[in-house]
Order: sequence, then structure tokens, then C-alpha cells
Amino acid sequence: MKKILIIFITLLVVSFTLKAQTLEDYFQLAAENNPGLQAQYKDFEAALQKVTQYRALPDPTFSFGYFISPVETRVGPQRAKFSLSQMLPWFGTLEAQSDAASLMAEAKYQAFLDARNKLYYSVAAAYYPLVELNRLKEIEQENIEILQSYKSIVNAKFKNGVSPMTDALRVDIMLKDAQTNLGILNKKEKPLRASFNSLLNRERNETVLIRDSLTIELLPENFRRDSLLTNNPMLDALDLKRQASEASEIATQRQGLPKVGFGLDYTIVGKRNDMDVEDNGKDILMPMVSVSIPLFTKRYVAARKEAQLMQEKYSLQKEETINSLTSNYELVWFQIEQQKDLIELYQEQILESEQTLNLLFSAYANSGKDFEEVLRMQQQLLKYEKMKAVAETQYQTAVAQLNYITAKTY
Repeated sequence: MKKILIIFITLLVVSFTLKAQTLEDYFQLAAENNPGLQAQYKDFEAALQKVTQYRALPDPTFSFGYFISPVETRVGPQRAKFSLSQMLPWFGTLEAQSDAASLMAEAKYQAFLDARNKLYYSVAAAYYPLVELNRLKEIEQENIEILQSYKSIVNAKFKNGVSPMTDALRVDIMLKDAQTNLGILNKKEKPLRASFNSLLNRERNETVLIRDSLTIELLPENFRRDSLLTNNPMLDALDLKRQASEASEIATQRQGLPKVGFGLDYTIVGKRNDMDVEDNGKDILMPMVSVSIPLFTKRYVAARKEAQLMQEKYSLQKEETINSLTSNYELVWFQIEQQKDLIELYQEQILESEQTLNLLFSAYANSGKDFEEVLRMQQQLLKYEKMKAVAETQYQTAVAQLNYITAKTY
């Protein structure tokens, strides 16, 4: 008994957990598991490492020399020589380089945010067709049940001589069509589920829990339009790339200035045996200062010109992106309005078709005539129900696309 109770509680908890999953939960799973998004984040992390690289000084230089033929000096022959030197770039060069790398890393992070938002849209665009499919299967199953009830009624009327055999044949034809359509819908679920699970990096046949129906929320005019060009990762990334090019231009300018080097020479001197002199055999220690002379500056001029051209490029790309976002917003908003109007139309048509069908069926029940009109109206009702289900899916998908281009955060 205790074991059965434990199993029951476990199943209850699992069932509750599964039912609690929403589209936002699937967004979270996709963000955690999608390899493409993880790769985008690794790109950002790799860019961060460049900040440390550009901030570091060049490696010091150490050299050693041995005099095969010792050079005689007053205090003795020179035996060997050690040198250590360090070159330092012009003031602010390393800071400008690290600023450029840091800004580029921030641009990579904004690209990651855009990739995440795009992934959310892809998940929603793969989720809503599954909801539509479930609804279409329900509609088709209801249609089969209605046709089966019609078949029973027609057969009874045929046996009583009230209805012709053709009515029964018509029902059979439509029933086979409906059963075939339901079978096709059942087969369609597998690729749709596989496509959805691939975005979450899960097994393709893993169960996807979806809502039974879609809630259509009426959106106000200019919905999220104010968010279209503010805090948009695509635009922010281009701004950061332009700023990185400006910092790169400054760094290139300073790289063309003289570099200062500091060093130390240490020479080992042997003792003289032929005479005794002051400081006999004393080693030599010599500090050094060096300055690079920037004579060949063409590469620095070209690098600065490259940075300036990149700034112009990012400014133009930003302008193009703004135009694209604005036009896409108008197009998506039209699609939302269009599907909303269609949903309202189909709902009205469904109600009127149901009323007409009830009247036709009542007339047929009394007279046994015009059964073809009953079937025709049943199929018309079925068509409007399916079209409404499709319109609801397209509406939600368009809203998800609008959330993406306006960079909605979840």
C-alpha cells in the first residue's frame, strides 16, 4: 500500500510539473540547451579574452653573448654579456587598444542577446503549429463523430423507406475523407514535434505539452512601437562596433608614435694577470634607454583610414537596420490586424453556420429530404472552424515576431 502511494504521489508531481510548463518555460529550456545560442555566448567570452591581450605589455627581451675572442679593456678582458630590455608603447596606446577590444566584446554580447531573442521567436514559431495541429485533430474527430451519428440516422431512415440509399453513400464518402484527413494530421505531428525539440536540443520524440487553445489578446494601436529602436540588441551592437572602431583609430594613431625602451647590460670582465690596476676584473653594469623612430608610417595611416571606413560602415548598417525594423514592424502589424479580422469573421460564420445547420437538420429529421444540404453545411462549418484555428496560429506567430523585432525580454 505504501509503495502504491509513493508511486501515485510521484506521478502526481510529474503530472503537475508537466502541466505547469508554458511557452516561457520552453524559452528557458531553449536558452539553456540550444547549441547555437551557447556557441554565440562562447564567441562573447572569447572576445573578452582579447581585452587582457591588448592591455598587456610586449614581452621583455633577454640576450646573452659570449666573447669568443675576449675584448681587452683597462680592467680586464670581457668574457660574456647579458642584456635585458623592455619596450613601452606611447602613453595611452594600451588603454585605447583594450577599450576597442572591450567595446567589441560588448557588441558580441548584444549579438548574443539578439540571437537569444531570435531563438525565442523560433521556439514560438515551432510551438504554435503544434497547438494548431491539436485543434485541427479535435475538429476532425468531432466531424467524424457527427458524420457517424448522421450515418446511423440515415441508415435508420433508409430502412424505414424515408431516405434514399444515396444519402448513406454520401455520408460514407465524407466519413472516409475525414478519417484519412485525421490520419494525415496524426502523421504530421512527428516532424513538427521533432522540429520543436531540436530547438531545445532534446530527443526528437520527446513529449511536448501544449495548451488546449490559444488566447487571443487584443493589442493596442502602436503596440511596443516605442521599443522598436530603443534597447534593440542589433542597433546597440552596431553602436558599440562603431565606438570600437573609434577607439581602434586612436590606438592606431598612438602606435605610430615613438616607443620608449629601457634596458640593462651586464658584462662579465676577467682579471688582468699582467698588472694590478684599480677595479681589476670589475664587471660592467650599464643602464640603457632606446627610442624607436617611426619612419615608415604608411601602415599606420592605412590602419587609421580602415578604422574610419569601418565607422562609416557601421553607421550605414545602423541606418539600414532601422529602416528594416520599421518596415518589418508595419508588415507584421498588418498581419496581426489581418488575422484578428479573419478570426472575428470566422467566429461569426461559425455561429451562423451552426444555426443554419440546426435548422436544416431539423427539417431533414421531419421530412427525410435535402440531406445533401445538411452535409454541405456541415462541411462549411468544418471549413470555418479549421480556418479559424489557422488564423489563430498565424496571429500568435505574428505577435511573437513583433516581440522579436521590438526586443521584448522575458
